[in-house]
Amino acid sequence: MLIRPDSSFARPDASEAGDRRALQLLIVDDDATQRRLISVAARQAGHAVSLAESCTEAIEQIGARQFDCVTLDLMLTDGDGVKVLQVMSEAKFGGSVIMISGMESARRSAARLYARSLGIDLQSLPKPLDLAALRICLANLGKAAMGLPIRHTWGGIATEDVVAPHRRRGRTPT
Repeated sequence: MLIRPDSSFARPDASEAGDRRALQLLIVDDDATQRRLISVAARQAGHAVSLAESCTEAIEQIGARQFDCVTLDLMLTDGDGVKVLQVMSEAKFGGSVIMISGMESARRSAARLYARSLGIDLQSLPKPLDLAALRICLANLGKAAMGLPIRHTWGGIATEDVVAPHRRRGRTPT
């Protein structure tokens, strides 16, 4: 039996959604499977995607185009993703970075601190990648780019609308 989605549940196309903006996204990862996973998730969310599988390719693309966001693996075949962060800083990159790495937590934390010392906004997601977490990161970046408040949604429920009243009820008067 073929089931068609009810139009009330169909996800709007990114071009139809007034509360989202398509991001220009550069995916930097030497693993073809990871590049494909991230690319499919980003494209399904309506974002424009460019790919780089090495430090060299990433540096060339960052020098040639402007990106709103870069997903960056730390371990690349021709070097360390930190090298890409250095070039981004020198190029006055104004977007965000989502580091997606299988490195141990201490190494990801060190890279995050280094990026911040360079003035780069960096979030970190571990591998194996949680695609839902990536989608939320990208949605929040798109909203921030439009000057809208960040509002996590999960299963059609806007958490800020649910959490705030809950917190008010749970507080004791001072």
